[in-house]
Amino acid sequence: MIGRTDIEDALKKLDKLTQEEARMAIAEVLRATHITNEGVRVVKEQVLAVDDKVAEVIDGTQIIFNQG
Repeated sequence: MIGRTDIEDALKKLDKLTQEEARMAIAEVLRATHITNEGVRVVKEQVLAVDDKVAEVIDGTQIIFNQG
């Protein structure tokens, strides 16, 4: 029975370590997701700014063509 207790204790410790490793991996994925989300937000803002500039150029071009 003594040997069995050692094995059971070792398996419990392994299970605990495995669960902790899974939690750490999930935390790392969550961190990477937040970083990626922030990068996407910045790119979205830049794309919207470019879109606004293009709309201004189109409006200006239409004014010029309408006057001519």
